[in-house]
Amino acid sequence: MVTWFAGLFYLPRLFVYHALSEDAQTRETLQVMQRKLMVLTHIGATLTWLFGLLLLLCTPALLDSGWLQAKLVLVLLLVVYHFWCRKLVRTFAAGENTSSHRWYRWFNEIPSMILIAVVLLAVLKPF
Repeated sequence: MVTWFAGLFYLPRLFVYHALSEDAQTRETLQVMQRKLMVLTHIGATLTWLFGLLLLLCTPALLDSGWLQAKLVLVLLLVVYHFWCRKLVRTFAAGENTSSHRWYRWFNEIPSMILIAVVLLAVLKPF
């Protein structure tokens, strides 16, 4: 899970740098970094899902908890965000980025907000 989140936190930061860059060599280096980080992020996401599903198979009664259902919805949103990042990596690789560094700075905050909500749900178990 930590590997997945590290990728979700750092990849959009690379997008900020890429959107700011005017140097072709820097953009090329950032593309390589984005591509390699995306691979590690895929691995982290896959392992997170695998272990999460194994946990649910071992203790299916957890699915009756409202807090866990809400948490799973947030995790699904993270999957959408993950694949949005994948699309952006391809957009940068094709030289077709049209968004500003400011937009990517806001985009970078999405996984932080979801992580805070997931942790609060898991710790407080409000419902």
